[in-house]
Amino acid sequence: MIEVIDLHKSFDGKEILKGITATFETGKVNLIIGQSGSGKTVLLKSIVGIHKVDSGQILLHGRDLVKMSPKEKKEIRREIGMVFQGGALFDSYTVLENVMFPLEMFTDLSYAERVEKAEYFLKRVNLENVNHLYPSEISGGMQKRVAIARAIVLNPKYLFCDEPNSGLDPKTAKVIDELIAGITYEYNITTVINTHDLSSMMEIGDNIIFIYKGLKKWQGNKDQLLNSGCKELDDFIYSSSILKKK
Repeated sequence: MIEVIDLHKSFDGKEILKGITATFETGKVNLIIGQSGSGKTVLLKSIVGIHKVDSGQILLHGRDLVKMSPKEKKEIRREIGMVFQGGALFDSYTVLENVMFPLEMFTDLSYAERVEKAEYFLKRVNLENVNHLYPSEISGGMQKRVAIARAIVLNPKYLFCDEPNSGLDPKTAKVIDELIAGITYEYNITTVINTHDLSSMMEIGDNIIFIYKGLKKWQGNKDQLLNSGCKELDDFIYSSSILKKK
């Protein structure tokens, strides 16, 4: 479980996160949603440790990331997998080498053991016969699956995804959603996804946190989403081209 308590973060004197308190549950797909500029990306990157917060607590199974020493933060990064919006694969590395990279950084496994583990997770994301190819030689959807394999190759406790469906067609986006959800349940991971994709919210939103102008305005699940009683959330949802107010 991840808990954020009274989290504040400013950039150049402008407060972006205004005292957010929220819980992200283990073994569930947790979504952070909100309009562009709402603070959802800052919240995600703060929880990961990319941004240093001004005040508040970030508890990873009770361990406060905010108070950790650099050494402690380095150690806990072994427990974190991250899928960036653009995939962030290394262009000069093959698919297999990209997935092996965290194993080289954080383990003492032999080369053969690293290959075996990387191949296992590539199969887990339904990728075979592409190990020797480079990112530029595979589709965008396949690149996202490689990024997911790389993020989970260390068997993380926490998986963070920043707009994983960005740039994908609806069919491929659904495949990525189902893959992330399946991995979350199979490995009992605390998964946190930053998204504005309404289809993702309705399909895999086990626990949804809605951010509005730096404030948490609502928290619930996909079954409660369309009857939240939150005006700002309703406006956000019905501004989508998928749903229209009657």
